[in-house]
Amino acid sequence: MKKVFALLILLLSNLSVSQDQTTDLDEVVVLSTKIDLPFSKNFRTVKIISSNDIKNSPATNISDLLQEITGIDVRRRGVGGVQGDLYIRGGGFDQTLLLVDGMKMDDAQTGHHTLNMILPLYLIERVEIIKGPAARIFGQNAFNGAINIVTKDFVGKKNSIELNLNELSYGSFEQKNISLSTKITTENIKSLISYSGNRSDGYRHNTDFKRNNYFIKTSFSTDNSPVDVIASFNENKFGANGFYASPSATEQYEETQASLLGLTTTINSEKLSITPRLYWRRGQDEYIYIRDNPSVYRNLHKTNKVSAELSGSYFSKSGVTGFGIDLSTVNISSNNLGEHDRTTINLFADHTFKLLDEKLFVSPGIALSYFSDMSFHSFPGMDLGYNISSNFKLYSNIGKTYRIPTYTDLYYSDRTTVGNENLNPESATSTELGLKYNSSNFKFSAALFNRNAKNIIDYVKKNEDDLWRAENIGSLTTKGYELDISYSFKSSYNMSNVNSISVGYTNIKDDNYVSDINFSRYSLNSLKHHFTSKLNLNYLKNVNHSIVYKYAERSDKSNYSVLDSKIMYKKGLYIYINNILDEVYSETNLVPMPGTSFLVGFNFGID
Repeated sequence: MKKVFALLILLLSNLSVSQDQTTDLDEVVVLSTKIDLPFSKNFRTVKIISSNDIKNSPATNISDLLQEITGIDVRRRGVGGVQGDLYIRGGGFDQTLLLVDGMKMDDAQTGHHTLNMILPLYLIERVEIIKGPAARIFGQNAFNGAINIVTKDFVGKKNSIELNLNELSYGSFEQKNISLSTKITTENIKSLISYSGNRSDGYRHNTDFKRNNYFIKTSFSTDNSPVDVIASFNENKFGANGFYASPSATEQYEETQASLLGLTTTINSEKLSITPRLYWRRGQDEYIYIRDNPSVYRNLHKTNKVSAELSGSYFSKSGVTGFGIDLSTVNISSNNLGEHDRTTINLFADHTFKLLDEKLFVSPGIALSYFSDMSFHSFPGMDLGYNISSNFKLYSNIGKTYRIPTYTDLYYSDRTTVGNENLNPESATSTELGLKYNSSNFKFSAALFNRNAKNIIDYVKKNEDDLWRAENIGSLTTKGYELDISYSFKSSYNMSNVNSISVGYTNIKDDNYVSDINFSRYSLNSLKHHFTSKLNLNYLKNVNHSIVYKYAERSDKSNYSVLDSKIMYKKGLYIYINNILDEVYSETNLVPMPGTSFLVGFNFGID
């Protein structure tokens, strides 16, 4: 940890600062409850990555971007966002829910596909990160939290067509990226059509990739409420040298597809706000053990999910009532996992009482879930918030969480791994106590969290030569604390531009395993210490420089430090330098990450 503090001192040195008011997101309504509450009145641990944060970040994809947030553990396999697993506060990758514009992107096959529906960063308005128990809000996949990607609302001149070159770049490992878009605007219709393509020869043998994203968002203006239609198709083809099985499996190959078609509108009246959603998500995964000889071993999985949701808020003298219902059907067709269907019904309800002249907020709630192939479950919980002053807020929450096994957990089988049809669902009781301070240029938050989990699912074995087998490994208590600080300032040599620095730290301790396992594939390698910092400087009128530092230490004592930087001139000319320290490290499965690399290009985002 000494390197962490030494680098922080270096980042802060030679800066003369003065206070300045900055634009914040306090009035943004985040999807952290079934009640429409602005960020400034939210009493949960919520982090927002704004469009300005995204533009200034040295990240080129959502996986890299999320790594800048303390407590978010994205374990990447390779570069370019081709594959990675998403964890929050030490939980499993099957325990985090990803949403796009409020539509759930969970895949019944496996949580390995959570990040398959990733959008180009220039399409994203903001990212909302909800940490802690969220099952009573979003259902069983939000075991440890949820991340909602909000796409941009675009503007344009009426009766016009605009063509944009959003990105053109080249970098190490023969990386080539291009993004094109067009905006079509008529009297009552606005449409955005986008294409993004990414190519690379790979940073080592069999790590090449080809990625394509096609995206359409159309908004229809009506007399009452706009109707938004979103369609996205992601295609990813990549060499997977050591990504799965074992590091010696150097010839693996994978192709994934993720499709989304969604329809959303919001109906508002004086006391009632209702948001219906209807969407279809499709996933396809083809895995080949030996790339040049598919006949040796090949898996093909196809999943489909159709979901209809209705959520709303009712405002009355006693407070605000949130409610929701969603019905979804899921099916999978697989040459390994078989043919399976599932119907899920979720009911949500909570109410926020405003007491003591709106200083005290009490929000009890419950979710009820029915699974056609599992048992019925309920997720009660409660949030408490107290406004100490206009800037200080104290909050606490408690909630039950739950996760049913994926189809991979239940039925998967190959030469090294076997599923388990007798698995029990995971469950946990999570609690949190936190404090927030927000002013125009300084923000601080601190939180203590505790999670008592039972029947945790992992792939384990007693002896090194045994097969990996899916098991309920027992109980696990996770305790930790989290700090997050950000400060905006002006430098003495350029008083016209606002700069910022942010620092985050998460400490996690896992204990109380009730199991005699010797080898664990996932659960015994969680984060122990996680430190992140970001410095954003505007040296001159047209030059922005961002520096991001990340330190991670895991429960097996392995650790690494990564320093990334981005320099951007005017609107879009930029250079990225990743892993400036040339750190030798891996994030998961002993997959080595590349050393120092660069990317140069143009980036003209969509306003």
